[in-house]
Amino acid sequence: MAKLKIVVKALIKFRVAILVLLAVLMALAGYQTIDKLKIDNSLTIWFLEDDPSYQAYIDFQEKFGSDEIYVAMFPVDNALSEEANSKLKALTKDIERLPYVKTSFSLAKAKYPLYANGNIQFLELYNSQRSEKGLKNLFSKLPNVTSQLVSEDYKNLFFYVQLNPTPTIETQRKAILGEITSAVEHHFSDYHLTGPPVLNEAYSKGIYKESLLFGVLTVLVITILLLFLLPSKRYLLVSLLSVAIPVGLLFGIIASMGFALNMISMLIPTILMVYSVSDAVHIINIYHKEGVSNNIKDKVGLISIAVRKSLTPCFYTTLTTFVGYFALFLSPLPAFKNMGVLTCVGLLLSFLLVYVITIIGFSFMSLNFEKAKPVLALKSINQTKFINWINTFTSQYKRTIIVSFTTLLVLGLYAVTKVKIDTRSLDLLAEGKAKQDLRIVESQLKGSSRLQLNVSTKNGEPILSRDALEQLEDFQNKLEENPLIIAPVSIVNIKSFLEKRSPVLFQSNVSESKIKATLSSVDTNDNSFFKLFSEDFSTAGITLSLPEMTTSELEKILVDIEQDFKTSFKTNDFNLKINGFAVVFAQLNKFILETQFKSFFAAFFVAFICLLVFIRSVKTTLLVLIPNILPLAILAIAMSLLDIPLDVSTAMITPIMLGIAMDDTIHLIYKYRRSKTISGSPKERIDGAMHYTGSALISTTIALVGGFLIIASSATPSVSDFGILCAVTVAIALVTDIFYLPALLKQFDK
Repeated sequence: MAKLKIVVKALIKFRVAILVLLAVLMALAGYQTIDKLKIDNSLTIWFLEDDPSYQAYIDFQEKFGSDEIYVAMFPVDNALSEEANSKLKALTKDIERLPYVKTSFSLAKAKYPLYANGNIQFLELYNSQRSEKGLKNLFSKLPNVTSQLVSEDYKNLFFYVQLNPTPTIETQRKAILGEITSAVEHHFSDYHLTGPPVLNEAYSKGIYKESLLFGVLTVLVITILLLFLLPSKRYLLVSLLSVAIPVGLLFGIIASMGFALNMISMLIPTILMVYSVSDAVHIINIYHKEGVSNNIKDKVGLISIAVRKSLTPCFYTTLTTFVGYFALFLSPLPAFKNMGVLTCVGLLLSFLLVYVITIIGFSFMSLNFEKAKPVLALKSINQTKFINWINTFTSQYKRTIIVSFTTLLVLGLYAVTKVKIDTRSLDLLAEGKAKQDLRIVESQLKGSSRLQLNVSTKNGEPILSRDALEQLEDFQNKLEENPLIIAPVSIVNIKSFLEKRSPVLFQSNVSESKIKATLSSVDTNDNSFFKLFSEDFSTAGITLSLPEMTTSELEKILVDIEQDFKTSFKTNDFNLKINGFAVVFAQLNKFILETQFKSFFAAFFVAFICLLVFIRSVKTTLLVLIPNILPLAILAIAMSLLDIPLDVSTAMITPIMLGIAMDDTIHLIYKYRRSKTISGSPKERIDGAMHYTGSALISTTIALVGGFLIIASSATPSVSDFGILCAVTVAIALVTDIFYLPALLKQFDK
């Protein structure tokens, strides 16, 4: 206690200098944040650069073309009119001048094959000299290609812009979107623009807006709650500074170190604010109670008592919360790793600064503890009577409580096996123009994301033999039967078209070498948007489109494609490689599951050790852990019943909630197990602990629930689900702490 008083005196002695230093640091942090903070929702934040699937995806883009593709749809009176196609040609010239554009594709560039004099020539698919009836007849013979150029009713034109590979355009995304949009608007006043680059920028804009909104709302909600929860308005400024300074400094650190906000890390400010205010409320609650009960005139002594009585439980709550977030570092997803590390840095800042700020704040106060009262109060609610009722209830009905809650725990553990793991890409995007355009385009085009299948010979020979082409055709026919696969395009389409127009080329008496020579002369530069062959003709490509869908649907499609390949090809002679972002995105389910197992069990193990060291009794530690697992079990029940899956936002919920749920438990158990002022039977000790900490437990839970409900207000469905689930879990954690935990201790901790 003597050493603690020395520290308190030192902080009070240099309080002005400390406040000036904090003000300077906040100013520097604010400058760094404004000047350098970035929003980054690029592919690299979700996948490690040395991940094989990510590397394969990048390699594929280099060899077969990027799937960073803008898709534009232009509503027109007649897609086959000369006026509409003149605009399309002019747009094509403007777009292809841009340095980051690899190619474009539309009716202005599309060509069809014509076999004449033993060679294949490519002619323009659209010819203004051809009658509309003739054009439609020609289009009907290449349905998989033309369906991606014009809508069925010929009232919409489609235009594709293929950028250079992902790594070369990551830092220019915003500028690229601006230039392409400007070029489109110059030629077409009415348009809908979508595709992966558009959605990526929409994610980033949404993140920026919501991070600002969450920050403002959190401060407002916390301020209103504190007016109810604090025993005096004099504590309000101290509490708000305890929230603002750690968050401000953390953002300065994030910006200066080059980190960027993404869909996951944008939640850090709200989470950190409600955590900081929870610690501040506990310290203030203890300081005020000691001021009322001890009537100590020596301010240094009173502050020292408050620090001593709050330090141990606050340290352990910080530690368990720290463990919950740091467990995210075990995730294979870089976004979760960064979230875990940055939040842990913020937690350490909050823990240290909340004591510095409250000690200095208390030193400036002159307060009549007995006469102090909250600025706002609900007169109909008497916390002392409520806690007395809880204590009586948990004593009289402890067995009923134990049986009921334990039954829920068992049901919850079963429900864990029923929770789905699935990410729907549209749920990662808030409502707005980008989402509306995507829906409109997909209603006409059916699919806006691209997948490339590469079938190659194992011996390196050209894949243009009659037998190989038959197998490839069988494979593509099976793909077309899949309702989620849209318009596969390959050499099969060229072959089918030529068979109808020039049947003589494919008669049985035509030599295989003639067919090979003819098809290998297909000039892929004329239709470079579709990669039909590798340079050595050992690989044939099939390009297909997919609608926006969930990761589980993507997994199923990939399995179906593999199965169709095995039933169409002699797998001893041929290989299949599936490329595109959809392949990488489908792996999120595996990564999410891995995150859950690694992060949760790591957090659980370390939390158990922390509690054991804190409580120093294996039996009591086990009794204390059970109520902290129950909120997660009920969470699993809710997710199962409401059909809310684990996705990229909710994947981190269990380790985080385990750490936060234990906070109230530690404050309660500290008074129950460690305090020298409480003695007697388990019933008397837990009842006394409830009276001492109960109001603070309720207050901090209200603050946490309020913070997570702010996240629940997100316009992004996935983020909103995360906020709702966290708010419910925190509320349930309080219920288990004030009912289930006391009942267990009264019954078993003899």
